[in-house]
Amino acid sequence: MTDKQPLNQAVFTWDGPHGLPRFEAVKDEDFKPAFDYALKAHDAEIDQIADNPDAASFANTIIASEIAGDELSRVSALFWNKAGSDTNDVIQQLEREISPEMSRHYSRIGQNEALFKRIDTLWEGRETLGLTLEEMRVLERHWKGFVKSGAKLPKDQQQRLAAINERLASLGANFGQNVLADEKSWALYLSTEAELAGLPDFLRDAMAGAAANRGEGGKFAVTLSRSIIEPFLTFSENRELREQAFNAWTARGENDGLTDNRLIVAETLQLRAEKAKLLGYPHFAALKLDNTMAKTAENVNELLMQVWEKARLRALEEEADLARVIADEGGNHAVQPWDWRHFAEKLRTQKFNFSEGELKPYLQLEKIIEACFSVASRLFAVKAVPRADVAGYHPDVRVFEIRDFNDNLIALFLGDYFARPSKRSGAWMSSFQSQHKLLLKSGIKGEIPIIYNVCNFAKPAEGKPALLSIDDARTLFHEFGHALHGMLSNVTYPSVSGTGVSRDFVELPSQLYEHWLTVPAILKEFAVHFETGEPMPEALLDKVLAARTFNSGFGTVEFTSSALVDMAFHTREPTDEPMTVEREVLAGISMPSSIVMRHRTPHFSHVFAGDGYSAGYYSYMWSEVLDADAFDAFMETGNPFNPETARKLKDNIYSAGGSVDPEDAYRAFRGKLPSPEAMLRKKGLAA
Repeated sequence: MTDKQPLNQAVFTWDGPHGLPRFEAVKDEDFKPAFDYALKAHDAEIDQIADNPDAASFANTIIASEIAGDELSRVSALFWNKAGSDTNDVIQQLEREISPEMSRHYSRIGQNEALFKRIDTLWEGRETLGLTLEEMRVLERHWKGFVKSGAKLPKDQQQRLAAINERLASLGANFGQNVLADEKSWALYLSTEAELAGLPDFLRDAMAGAAANRGEGGKFAVTLSRSIIEPFLTFSENRELREQAFNAWTARGENDGLTDNRLIVAETLQLRAEKAKLLGYPHFAALKLDNTMAKTAENVNELLMQVWEKARLRALEEEADLARVIADEGGNHAVQPWDWRHFAEKLRTQKFNFSEGELKPYLQLEKIIEACFSVASRLFAVKAVPRADVAGYHPDVRVFEIRDFNDNLIALFLGDYFARPSKRSGAWMSSFQSQHKLLLKSGIKGEIPIIYNVCNFAKPAEGKPALLSIDDARTLFHEFGHALHGMLSNVTYPSVSGTGVSRDFVELPSQLYEHWLTVPAILKEFAVHFETGEPMPEALLDKVLAARTFNSGFGTVEFTSSALVDMAFHTREPTDEPMTVEREVLAGISMPSSIVMRHRTPHFSHVFAGDGYSAGYYSYMWSEVLDADAFDAFMETGNPFNPETARKLKDNIYSAGGSVDPEDAYRAFRGKLPSPEAMLRKKGLAA
């Protein structure tokens, strides 16, 4: 790969069906020259806007900026998709190069004096411009973006801020690659019945497939993919193997080797704190929370601690119940973190007379995907049309047209559901293209959204169905909720399209969508046995619904401890030993020794593989307050698919993007802002 590599126009000219990229036509070696070209082209466009001799106007400055950089947007969308979902050594090397280069590029734009002067002039005179509400929001977003890029700082401080951002980009890329390397390199191969004791057939099939993919045919691999490690910890009767696997899972990024992330965390926190102070904020959390619903770290911590106290007490009750199960089996050990899932499953079987293994045959991936589409159809009058003839970016990827009931195409959706060693862990939604209505340089007016979901479910053996846990099924609904937020977007400007909203509002559409998974009508139709096709028995369905809050103390402690540590990292003065902060916070809140953080610091990718959720992991809970109250709006009508409530939800939440202030958007839907009570009831933590 050299600078002389010819430019592949397939990177920029997406002439597949409905404007989809022709993924097969783009090779790894095409990205470097494409980035080189696109960065220069964007620079030229920015200079043209900044140096325009005409007086600044919304059209020649803001709209021009909104449509600039189309080539860079396209190569970036293709590249970051590849880096996250199907990476390799070539892509990772370029990721390490391009992350700081992109940071330098956007720092140059953010510190372009001539361009900021034009935007600042518009901002100062904004009340005289006759702007719509959406246009005012777009102008504000551009102006604040420049201010946070250092546009108002002296030159020497601008240079320092740019250097910080560049270094942070490199650190984030390295952090994520280190976690992936640890996940990819570790596997525990099992072969004897003693080692496999307790493991149900669906898990054995997934582990056999994972072993075969790693060149160990005939064995069974425990990997660090959540879709394998969690059921292994749940079902394995071999306590020694559970401990071995659990310790490997929680030690990702903390191994004293080349992939150890602790020094990266320390440097990241130092630089974030310095950046915040340069921009006039007391700490990094204040900088990140400036444009959110929560607004201050104090508000965040107040919510987290309100929930923490209730969750911790519930978790201690749950731990005592698990200790009794252990004692009843003749065990004489305390509940350890590698025991919790195993004995919780046994306790659930006792209390509700069903097990995860009994439920799983009714949760086929294919049927849960259908359920996602069916809920969207009932709520939002859209349908998914599979396009098996259209290639995605990997053989496992499915492509769908999303159409309204008049058969108008409104979006393209790609689903990438199975784990592979080249894919980072977790689940996410992203886009190749966002919805907007602007006239582009090409003469095309507006673009439809091209959205994708990535998950990491265990891929079954050939000819076997992929069976999900209830948590997997929730994940599928969650990410499709994000996808709908992108696909139902109906705004004019790209910067406020779809998920272009504040961090603690962006999880509302996704977490709200999870509620429909357990609506009885949906389970009755789509939770059918993979062998017989029979629907889930009424008795089992009743047990599943009755058990919705089982083990909620454990899950809430896992999450809330992680969110509290995140906030502590970004409000305290940084230290060379950030792991002491993790320990101090957990000791200060009396973290039960039987539970660990959902994401320990050295592999907390939400927070350190880039800054997307830094000082923002709390946002899942903030949005959960909203989503519990929002679903109540449906239940208060007696119909989970109430048409009028669904219309308000679509118009004010799913379609509005960032064109409206989130508080105003929520009030327009619900008539009021929520309190935490509905969320606490949903978790079974309310009195």
